[in-house]
Amino acid sequence: MQISFHIPGALREFTEKKGTVQVEVEAGVSLLEALQALFATYPGLRDRVLTETGETRRHVNIFVANENVRYTGGLATTVVPGMEVSIVPAISGG
Repeated sequence: MQISFHIPGALREFTEKKGTVQVEVEAGVSLLEALQALFATYPGLRDRVLTETGETRRHVNIFVANENVRYTGGLATTVVPGMEVSIVPAISGG
């Protein structure tokens, strides 16, 4: 099955300037497994999205079907066919 990842402008240098990328995964995989498939194709994204211990970075939000995964099971959230995943880094300023 295919999962679509929406990539923010700040991370597109790691996806050949693509704003949306598709990855093939098995049905019913976790978000972590889908992310690992993404990182296999675009390895530069991994360190910008996950920490060294494999946790989501504090300043990065990930949405699966418009739901923030911090409230739906984190990286264990199940991803189903046709689902869209958005990676959204926090924006701050002063």
